[in-house]
Amino acid sequence: MNSFSLDRLAADGTVSARVSAPRGQIADDRAMLRAAAELTRDLIAPRPAIYWADLLASVVIGYAALAGAILIEPLDWAIVSWLVSVLALYRAASFIHEVSHMKHAALPGFRLAWNALVGVPLMAPSFTYEGVHNLHHAKTRYGTIEDPEYLPLAHMKPWSVPLFVMVSALAPIGFLVRYALLTPLTILVPSLRRPVEARFSALCINPEFRRRPTEGEAMRRWWQLEIATSIWATGLIAATATGVLPVKALVILLATISGMMAINQVRTLVAHLWENEGEEMSVTAQYLDSVNVPPPATLPVLWAPVGLRYHALHHLLPGLPYHSLGEAHRRLSAALDGNSPYHKASYAGLPGLLTRLVRGTFRAR
Repeated sequence: MNSFSLDRLAADGTVSARVSAPRGQIADDRAMLRAAAELTRDLIAPRPAIYWADLLASVVIGYAALAGAILIEPLDWAIVSWLVSVLALYRAASFIHEVSHMKHAALPGFRLAWNALVGVPLMAPSFTYEGVHNLHHAKTRYGTIEDPEYLPLAHMKPWSVPLFVMVSALAPIGFLVRYALLTPLTILVPSLRRPVEARFSALCINPEFRRRPTEGEAMRRWWQLEIATSIWATGLIAATATGVLPVKALVILLATISGMMAINQVRTLVAHLWENEGEEMSVTAQYLDSVNVPPPATLPVLWAPVGLRYHALHHLLPGLPYHSLGEAHRRLSAALDGNSPYHKASYAGLPGLLTRLVRGTFRAR
């Protein structure tokens, strides 16, 4: 069992002596949790203008750059345009995380617009994350076998890290199979529907996760989005097969999705420390197993967009909109003393975190 050094909490919630405790046994830091709740009450409301402007700008830049990658003749400029499209559409796609958390009455039409502009065209509609990601935040599920977004990567074999990324790069092929083949099959062969829903309808990293049935309005929305994505995926294949869509265009689109998924998978590698081995964890333990990469680091704007650079803080305050996380971090950093566990979840950047993870896999051998 792993050990983790943490300051012991006194009865009043202050920090006293240091102790070493298994990660699953780290007690909640009441002072940190109280400060997080009290100092951010005015930051909870989403600001629609920011959401819409950010999404629409990312979509316009992303698709314009994608068109450039397809149409521009000089290879070097086409590659530059493709890279811009990957980063911009990756940012647009990252709003699926916000869609899975937001109260939709506060941002009417945003989920529909996101799916129409991003989810369906990139073959990752929001139903693949809604009803799944919230399980990752459940106190009794995080880091356990029932968490769809957790694996003890720090204790796995060294080859698991590159394999983790390489598999994600094949995602667009999987998306085509899922929607152009499996969706029609489940309509023709209803007995296949349940296995497909359970095993091939969630954006997750835990291969043991099985999705439970969805009902009511969520199920109706799922079907609408799945049918729309199926029509789109089938149309892409048919248009390419008949020569209406150039093969080059389809290849570049799939390469763009592949690039986005690979970047996101690298980000996922450093979103947590991945050191838990199935134990239930307190909120503080979950926070300390998660990662913030705050300023002055600048590159997280590209590889951890839409608030994902504050992933640990997000686990502390999952209802906070992405545009409020930076201000929340500044307030908590200033209010909590240097001994607070809050400061222990901040890291300098991607290289150090990847190095830590890889070293952990070699120690686990």
